[in-house]
Amino acid sequence: MLFVTKSAAVYGIDALVVDIEVNLRPASGEQDQNNITIVGLPDTAVRESRERIRAAVNNSGFFFPFLKTTVNLAPADVRKEGASFDLPIALGVLGANADLGGGEGLIDTLSVGELSLDGRVRPVRGALSIALTAREQGFANLIVPEENAKEAAVVRGVNVFPVRSLKEAASLAAELLAGQPTRIPPMVLSEEELRGDVNAYRADFAEVRGQQTAKRALEVASAGGHNILFIGPPGSGKTMLAKRLPTILPPLEFEEALEITKIHSVAGLTGRSGLVTERPFKSPHHTVSQAGLIGGGSMPKPGEVSLAHLGVLFLDELPEFDRSVLEVLRQPMEDKQVTISRAASSLTFPANFTLVASMNPCPCGYFGSGRECKCSPMQIQRYVGKISGPLMDRIDIHVDVPAVKFTELRGRSNGTAEPSATIRERVIEARRRQLERFRGEGVFSNSAMSPGQIRKFCGLDAQGETLLERAMTRQGLSARGHDRILKVARTIADLAAADSIGPEHLSEAINYRSLDRDYWT
Repeated sequence: MLFVTKSAAVYGIDALVVDIEVNLRPASGEQDQNNITIVGLPDTAVRESRERIRAAVNNSGFFFPFLKTTVNLAPADVRKEGASFDLPIALGVLGANADLGGGEGLIDTLSVGELSLDGRVRPVRGALSIALTAREQGFANLIVPEENAKEAAVVRGVNVFPVRSLKEAASLAAELLAGQPTRIPPMVLSEEELRGDVNAYRADFAEVRGQQTAKRALEVASAGGHNILFIGPPGSGKTMLAKRLPTILPPLEFEEALEITKIHSVAGLTGRSGLVTERPFKSPHHTVSQAGLIGGGSMPKPGEVSLAHLGVLFLDELPEFDRSVLEVLRQPMEDKQVTISRAASSLTFPANFTLVASMNPCPCGYFGSGRECKCSPMQIQRYVGKISGPLMDRIDIHVDVPAVKFTELRGRSNGTAEPSATIRERVIEARRRQLERFRGEGVFSNSAMSPGQIRKFCGLDAQGETLLERAMTRQGLSARGHDRILKVARTIADLAAADSIGPEHLSEAINYRSLDRDYWT
């Protein structure tokens, strides 16, 4: 007897529907009795599911058939990996053995889940991607492990049924086949319930003592989506400032939250939390590999740059990263996406992040800080030389973060410091001005402007032209540095609610490039 179930496999951050055909036939000999053959390019985890499924079926109160069982995973030319096919294969075996009450298959129902030997259903990765695919392909129902139900139920238009065991899933499948009301109700979530704790950050800018210049630079970076580099001695507050950047970024829109959750779901980082409602903050260690940062593997998975999508990627102690690792950042910083090519396929992951990097001015960390620096000029040049010019050019804002003075550290004036909520209001207003300006232009922030858009929206008066020419000549900036200055100046003007870039806006933007290579010379 043939029975068909439907499942899905995750490739990149999208899912592909997989037909699971289970056929039972009389055994031709003792060697065929109770034998399962899985075809359709299964990987090791899928092939090992034979023993998990056999034990789960028997331990759930069913009788595994003493027949030759053939399982086909279609399309047969696409490799299947992972344990998420356990549940649909088990349902297919039960359906072919008439344990589900008859019928030729669960045609309008997708199911995913890993099985334990006792029949419990374990969570899988990519539940949100699978739910989105189920909706796009017109499936009415989706059966998922209970731990993945909240995440999948974010998607409207599909009945998401949470199950804890194979026995529950089989009972649910029998009811769906018979067209009866289900004893397990589909999970329904409201957007308000999902977003109840939006932006519930524990950190706040009001906690930062001093560092007004660095705070202002972070406000500009948030308003325009600019990358930023902090340079200062140890203990000056670089990491503390970077960790508070998400608190002043605009709140996530619902579609943005879905996009972030989709990436985290594929990486297995959502758990029971459902929708990701806060902008991500990723801070990989400086020993991270290229594959860990960008993504990779035989079946590519998203890396840190994709997990930081629409959030912050913080690289602490930037020169300590391997130079080859840093150089792979150049393309995603420009294109806002990462394409990973393998012989079998090519996958693209989104990577629209704000880069925040920090570094010491020298190996010992105290050059120019007032404390004695024991580094030679050659050591300083070698230390700084770990960061290439092209990468430095792609960082819009360079800020010196000096050590905090004792009077600022111990003074009581910090009670008047602006909280993150106040700064965020100005950032949101600046972003609103950009959205109005770029309506129909295909970009959403000043940092993403093309050269043509820079000429269109970043005009200068005579005084501004003279000021920019002098800065280009004295600092030896590249053409990319020229564009970065204009983009940052446009953001500063937006924060000031100015229609055009004034000399004061341009001057502040130029000061944010003053820590280029000549800073250490």
